[in-house]
Amino acid sequence: MSLHFTPAEFAARQARLSAALAERDLDGLLLFSQNSMYWLTGYDSFGFCFFQCLYVGADGRSALLTRSADLRQAQRTSTLTDIRVWRDGAAAEPARDLAAMLADLGLAGRRLGVEFGAHGLPYADGLKLAAALEGRVETRDATALIPSLRVEKSAAEIAYVRRAAALSDAADRAAVDLLAPGADEAAILAAQHAAVFGGGGEEPGNPFIIGSGGDALLCRSKAGRRRLDADDQITLEFAGAYRHYHAAIMRTHVVGRPRPLHAAYHEAAREALRACEAELRPGRTAGDVFAAHAGVLDAHGLGAHRLNACGYSLGATFAPSWMDAPMFYDANPFVVPAGGVFFLHMILMDSDSGTALCLGRTSLVTAAGAEPLNAPDLALVVR
Repeated sequence: MSLHFTPAEFAARQARLSAALAERDLDGLLLFSQNSMYWLTGYDSFGFCFFQCLYVGADGRSALLTRSADLRQAQRTSTLTDIRVWRDGAAAEPARDLAAMLADLGLAGRRLGVEFGAHGLPYADGLKLAAALEGRVETRDATALIPSLRVEKSAAEIAYVRRAAALSDAADRAAVDLLAPGADEAAILAAQHAAVFGGGGEEPGNPFIIGSGGDALLCRSKAGRRRLDADDQITLEFAGAYRHYHAAIMRTHVVGRPRPLHAAYHEAAREALRACEAELRPGRTAGDVFAAHAGVLDAHGLGAHRLNACGYSLGATFAPSWMDAPMFYDANPFVVPAGGVFFLHMILMDSDSGTALCLGRTSLVTAAGAEPLNAPDLALVVR
């Protein structure tokens, strides 16, 4: 067995889920999100690129339907004992097999929540699922149920997040050490990944972002690498990942002579980040945090260059993204809890001048407020 948590930890999560199902008058839940499956049972796989579903009852009973390639994966990495396999073949219809499994479990006519919005349930499979379950069980959308439970981290989870944060700092140092005119983006990216993997970390939930020159204004990764000019800017967004728990950092560095706007934008971003961290405390809302971000940057005259969101929750996540709910945007009523882990990013992309400046780090929410877990030095890096 390769379980990353104790049986007591998994039992506590199941108890929280059972209580949530009772509040919603649901007899059980059909999970299609790998994030949910991992959190609840430890099941660790990228097999969600194919049809698979974990049924979890309000009574704690569970059964996984997956492919033969993931049978031993589930046996070795999870608490699951009832693991059923749908057969690959030209006539395969796993949604029909799922309906049969639910009937075998005696769930005819029961009310089940479904993670309809999960990446593991694309639209085509969702249509087949709806057809297979019609008249057999009553379904309700419960996509947000387990994500809402996952926001507040246990002590064991926080220990993994702290390890991920240390790995992110190692990746940060590895990148800064290579910054110089002529440096290859590929070498920088390789050094960052080596720092994470060499420290015992895992693949991140999405690609690291690296872009220099005009590509420093991009918020996503893209194919192709370049060498840094004598005077250049480079934006990096990356995360340490440990047992799939993430801690992210985002920074724009300068090589050679800074543009006049780099220093001004950096000062505004640092002020905004600290303002957001001051709002990141129990009882405040995600909307309050965003308002701090927007208020500072707009006061600096940078409203046209900022984004309409300034961060999100982090936890144990799988591809295609390490982003977790909730997100910090205007008027989001989500109430920040103690034990939450959040990535705050101040992103300034000035297309008029071609100037980028990003600054972000991960914090743990405690009773006293935000505790930054990585990137302790917020100074502008110039090499």
